[in-house]
This record gives sequence, C-alpha cells and structure tokens, in this order.
Amino acid sequence: MSMESSNHTVSEFILLGFTSDPVMQRVLFGMFLIMYTLTVLGNSTLIVLICNDTRLHTPMYFFIRNLSFLDLWLSTIYTPKILVICIFEDKSISFAGCVAQFFFSVGLGYSECYLLASMAYDRYVAISKPLLYSQAMSVRLCSFFVAASYMGGFTNSSIITKKTFTFDFCNDNVIDDFFCDLLPLVKLACGGKDGYQALMYFLLTSNVMLPIALILASYFFIIATILRIRSTQDRLKAFSTCSSHLISVTLYYGSILYIYSRPRTSYSLDTDKIVSTFYTVVFPMLNPLIYSLRNKDVKEALNKLFK
Repeated sequence: MSMESSNHTVSEFILLGFTSDPVMQRVLFGMFLIMYTLTVLGNSTLIVLICNDTRLHTPMYFFIRNLSFLDLWLSTIYTPKILVICIFEDKSISFAGCVAQFFFSVGLGYSECYLLASMAYDRYVAISKPLLYSQAMSVRLCSFFVAASYMGGFTNSSIITKKTFTFDFCNDNVIDDFFCDLLPLVKLACGGKDGYQALMYFLLTSNVMLPIALILASYFFIIATILRIRSTQDRLKAFSTCSSHLISVTLYYGSILYIYSRPRTSYSLDTDKIVSTFYTVVFPMLNPLIYSLRNKDVKEALNKLFK
C-alpha cells in the first residue's frame, strides 16, 4: 500500500499509553502480560482441539476455530507494543509501524464483524434445519464465508488506511492512546476532515451496522423457529446453542459502537482507552472461555487431549 502521496510531516509517533506513573506502569505490564499469555494459550488450545478431534469437525467449530485464529492475531497486534510502552522509556512507533498496526487492526476488526454475522447465520441453519445442517453448511460455503469476511475487512481497511495517512499531521506526533487508533489520529490531523468523516460513517455503516442487521435478522428467524417448538426443554436446548455467540456479539459490538458511533462532542479519550482495551485485549482472552466452559464436546476433547 503506497503512501507516496502522503503529506505527513512526522517520521514517528509517540504513544502515551495509559499513565506516566512508574508504579502503575509495572502493574499494567503484569496485567497485560497475564492476559496475553491466557489469550495465546486459550485460543491456541481451542484451535488444536478442533483440528485434532473429529467430533469437532462441524460447521460451528469451523467458525469458532477461525474466530480463535483471528483473535490470536488481533491480540498480537496490540499487546506486545503495550508491554513495551509500559516498561521502557521509548514509547515511539515509526510512521510505517503505525500504518501497519492501523491497517491490520482495522482489517481484523472489520473481518470479525463479518465473521460473527456468518456465525449467526450458521446458528439459524442449525436450529431451523437440523437434519440438513451439515449439507446446508458445506465446507465450501463455510470457507466462502470466512474468505469473504477477510476480503471485506481488509478491502475496507485499505481504503480508510490510505485516506487516514495522507493527512498532514501538523508536526504533532503525540498520540494519547496505547495504539494507533482512528480517533486519536484524526485529532492530530489538520484540514480536509469533512470528506473523511463522511467516509468514516459510510465504512462504519457498511462494516458494522450491516453485519449487525444480518445478525438481528438471523436471530429473528431463530426466535420464530424456537417458538414453534412445543417442548420447553427442547426450546431451552435450542436457545442454549446460541448463548455463547450472543455473549460474543454483545461484548464485541457493544464496545465498538460505544467508541465509534457517538457524536464527536462526547468523545473522551480516557474513557475510550478503557473501552477499546476490552475489544482489543480482553475480548480475545474471553472468547475461548465463552465457547468452551459450557460446551460438553470441547470439555470431552480437552480431557481426551490430556489423557
């Protein structure tokens, strides 16, 4: 991705992180190190289990495996740099490094939006057509959904990354955040923001609101199908297959919409740092727990692996 036309006047950015207090920085370093370790172990274990256990070779676990891979990649973009700025005095990131971090974070973030929408459709098919589930959600169709999620995410990331880093940053290179995020970068830029804001809201609508609409539509049909089931026990069993996905959707989309869909006058960088930590670091750590703690098949596969 060429940035030759960029009017930037800085060669690096300074990431302020969360605090300048040395004691708090050490505390945060320990917290983020623990969370990143759990993220790597949890998602890697889930990927290995799904690959090795034939009972988990179903469309649902195909999507969960890809979600774990995406979360592992997403967390690796942020957390190592967070650990560095917590313990070292040098809090700089090169211009090229900032571009790369921004490009992959946006691309993976949008890809996860589409992937969660695909998983909602998978749950709809599993509940509405249980006897034809494996045939309807074929390997080819599941692979297409995953590939389309990445293609959509990174195509839109290329557009917004190129537009963002052609701004003139007015010789100001201090980012009041722990990574190269959209809002702090736009705050540093000077001039030409009107068209950019329109582009940002268009991409927010197409990459966040559209998947949300697809998810809501899928769950509308899921609820309609569940209500036609006569047995209360069967209803609860059908709904329980969606509970993990519902938790993931609520946590992920809730934090993203809180940050990026508010009016500009209500932005608070300190609050946004905390919320963005949730979908960049905490959420990838929680996903393996969400999809395994209440899952009998995963527990049995884990016991088999240890034995």
